[in-house]
Amino acid sequence: MQRVIFHIDMNAFFASVEQSANPALRGKPIAVVGSGGRTIVTTSSYEARAFGVKTGMAVWEAKRCCPELIVVVGDNRKYTHTSSEIMSIIRDYSPVVEVFSIDEAWVDVTGSINLFESAENIAYLIKARIKHRFDITCSIGIAPNKLLAKLASDLQKPDGLTIIKPEDVSRIMERMPVGSLCGIGKKTVRELKVMGINTCGELARCDQGRLTRKFGIVGARLKQMGEGKDDVPVIPFGEEDEVKSVGHSSTLERDIDDPQEIRRFLLQLSEKVGSRARRYNVSGKTVAVYVRYADFFTSFSKQTTLRSYINLSDEIYKAALALLEGVELEQPVRLLGVKLTNLKSQAEQLPLFEDDRKKLFATQAMDKLNAKFGNRAVTFGSLLPGKEKAGNHVIPPSWRPDGIKNVDVE
Repeated sequence: MQRVIFHIDMNAFFASVEQSANPALRGKPIAVVGSGGRTIVTTSSYEARAFGVKTGMAVWEAKRCCPELIVVVGDNRKYTHTSSEIMSIIRDYSPVVEVFSIDEAWVDVTGSINLFESAENIAYLIKARIKHRFDITCSIGIAPNKLLAKLASDLQKPDGLTIIKPEDVSRIMERMPVGSLCGIGKKTVRELKVMGINTCGELARCDQGRLTRKFGIVGARLKQMGEGKDDVPVIPFGEEDEVKSVGHSSTLERDIDDPQEIRRFLLQLSEKVGSRARRYNVSGKTVAVYVRYADFFTSFSKQTTLRSYINLSDEIYKAALALLEGVELEQPVRLLGVKLTNLKSQAEQLPLFEDDRKKLFATQAMDKLNAKFGNRAVTFGSLLPGKEKAGNHVIPPSWRPDGIKNVDVE
């Protein structure tokens, strides 16, 4: 049976949620930003986009494009709640839903079509329910595979519905720019252009050996993408590959070079990583630190592999701190990240020594209190309320409504 795949993309999601919640913002050019003093535009409304305001712009730059721009500090809990509710609506039409990000999902409706007459009817039902419940719109692409469904959803925005039928794939792909395909980034676009390849049609006709010599094993995949082929299934929650890492990074509210401040922010990130690892009962043997300097372009990462598996926040912090103290920082720090990798499921086993058992029991008690009363209700003394927090609290792209990638938001 020919697969029927949806890609559902919420239109200007953060901005649309804010406009829905506050009628005074409707029809106005708005930009949603993080909660920090130094932040960037995370999403702009279509009214602001008409003036050239784009995601990733500094606020001053966005206001230069649109002097009437209204800047709104984002409410992450509102967005994550809305996203979870939308995904619940989508699952009413198929259980095979793969969440791609907070505002995107693929859905395999192949087995559901007979229940709802047609794929097009399912799409209109989903759009209508989201509009009725949240007063926001989405664009939906319908195609035989995930690659083409994602492409289709981008063709008509906002509030679009685009169907790519199997018999139309070759015609549509012939003049489609290669950069339109999900998975082909700017660097690959530049390298293909040097080879004289600008469109998907040209990519499809390119000799596979030539692509393989240039891109290695990825070359065969690129040729298939140019042809509009993709056999990767929609993978619902619970059936994904094992998570290989737990990490957290954040752009700091200001560039810092004070070692004490850096250590405090590093501890905060280590606590976030440890908390998630413990929640999902995994531990890791490798700790990595990522640093981006104030000039934005210069960065480095270091990692160390320990003798034993860990998931306690203070142990993650000690390993991360040792890595950072082994480097002479050349500039003030703009971004910090901590990651725990080389994971395994953590068996329930009490430590041998009493001091280690006390530390474990204290950590478990802290986790239970935080789960009941909210994130950081109980934490390390240096992270108590009143102390400066790291970062602008923008939702990371890896956020998911379920599982280990469900990062606590502030």
